[in-house]
Amino acid sequence: MNQGKSTTKKATQKSANSTTVINKKSKGFTDEERAAAKAYAQERKAEARGENDERAALAAIAEMPEPDRAMAKRLHAIIKASAPALSPKTWYGMPAYAKDGKVVCFFQSAQKFKSRYATFGFSDAVNLDEGAMWPTSFALKELTAAEEAKIGALVKKAVS
Repeated sequence: MNQGKSTTKKATQKSANSTTVINKKSKGFTDEERAAAKAYAQERKAEARGENDERAALAAIAEMPEPDRAMAKRLHAIIKASAPALSPKTWYGMPAYAKDGKVVCFFQSAQKFKSRYATFGFSDAVNLDEGAMWPTSFALKELTAAEEAKIGALVKKAVS
């Protein structure tokens, strides 16, 4: 008989605790985050088939709205010229460049997460360490000759 009371008591406690969650808005993934996770899963399958390559990266670039498309095309050329050993692919639906299967750098369109700027970033597998703190990603509003030179130098350093 004590079992019945403790089970009822636990059920009441559980019910009381769960009602507080009902009135709170979920802070789960956004639609954009879910789409990126889905793209990543598809990319992993494509990699297993040998299909996540330069064609996939160029297709991702072609789907971007301007001005991000123009920046991504220019970045693609800069990265290919600065580090020909890097392999273009997609990563979370965006163009990325890998060495030995590990992403070295990537471009993220401003539209991807409805941001006010595009992002060019590096993974933690690169050689950009400078003391105890260094940048790993950069906001991009446009590409001028100065930014192009800086990106080229960073990509070369990252794969050195």
